Amino acid sequence: METRKLAMRRWWFIMPIVFITYSLAYLDRANFGFASAAGINHDLGITQGTSSLIGALFFLGYFFFQIPGAIYAERRSVKKMIFWSLVLWGSCAALTGVISNIPMLMVIRFSLGVVEAAVMPAMLIYISNWFTKNERSRANTFLILGNPVTVLWMSVLSGYLVNSFGWRHMMIAEGVPAIVWACIWWFVVQDKPAESTWLRPQEKADLKAALDLEQVGMKPMRNYAEAFKSPAVIKLCAQYFCWSIGVYGFVLWLPSILKNAANISMVETGWLSSLPYLVAVIAMLLTSWASDKMQNRKLFVWPALLIGALAFLGSYLLGSSNFWLSYSLLVIAGAAMYAPYGPFFAIVPELLPKNVAGGAMALINSMGALGSFLGSYVVGYLNGATGSPSASYLFMASGLLAAVVLTISIKPEAQAMPLAQSVTQ
Repeated sequence: METRKLAMRRWWFIMPIVFITYSLAYLDRANFGFASAAGINHDLGITQGTSSLIGALFFLGYFFFQIPGAIYAERRSVKKMIFWSLVLWGSCAALTGVISNIPMLMVIRFSLGVVEAAVMPAMLIYISNWFTKNERSRANTFLILGNPVTVLWMSVLSGYLVNSFGWRHMMIAEGVPAIVWACIWWFVVQDKPAESTWLRPQEKADLKAALDLEQVGMKPMRNYAEAFKSPAVIKLCAQYFCWSIGVYGFVLWLPSILKNAANISMVETGWLSSLPYLVAVIAMLLTSWASDKMQNRKLFVWPALLIGALAFLGSYLLGSSNFWLSYSLLVIAGAAMYAPYGPFFAIVPELLPKNVAGGAMALINSMGALGSFLGSYVVGYLNGATGSPSASYLFMASGLLAAVVLTISIKPEAQAMPLAQSVTQ
């Protein structure tokens, strides 16, 4: 009975904190797509090619500072790392609303990527400190749900804010909450169970014993260099690079694609942009639950990505002949790309020992940042150069198909480490 109470208390205390934190991070990186659709290009004199570059600059900063940030979080403190990240990214996001020229906008977008770089790997490290193997896919999903759920309500809210006040006020209004949340984060978060004030001593000891037991039988690795050279880690890096091409090409430019294709208002664009993320939330919850239940990660990654690729191919073949059917396929593609996140990020802590798992997750996520840069830049460029999203659909489908092949190529036995039974919810 004590074990069940322990598991339940962790879920109720930690998951809301994790969800809100990543939700705010995603809000401040994704709302640029609405500013782009709402006239920032016209107001600042930004060409289509420059707009694509500015939208993608975030991911360059995101790429360069992933690993240093994750190493600090793993060896020192997730709490301190996230606190300063919240303050800085909220400030950068709000400042986007007061910039007056293109160079300032470029600096802010790059800086936003730098200060958000460690958020994802740091939060994955935080989860691995509090949740066991049998829970991790679901825990990761509650973290990453901050992505589609945020875009879901952000799409609607941003549409109304832009329509009523303009893109500048939208950026300021959506940047300030991160700074407020930083203060709350500082007072409620502890890095590890041993530091918590809301767990009893026996509960702390039981959780520590369960997490320590998971490391038994796992192949030891001396340092990050050894982990980074692992064939599985290399394949996961390449896979996440290709997967992210589709995800961020979709996230950043969906509002512009819809607005241009249907000639609709910003409010209508916001509502239509939100539906793929509503479906994605349901798909993510079901996928993570099934993955933890069956303890099979790969099986819940590649089929979803294949569905996403086929949906993009369908939109490409339709062209501009049927907006609503093409839109329905985009809803399917969006949900399919998001569904496997929980199982995917549960793979690494099951492959690698704790001393190097955080750095490996940062490396994989940094490769995803490069894919995100490529996807957001090329999709924006193709939309502007061709005047149609058809070429973009083909490009995103190709990235997802490559991710499918790479996922299948990871040998199942490399993921199955002989771990002892852990605490279960």
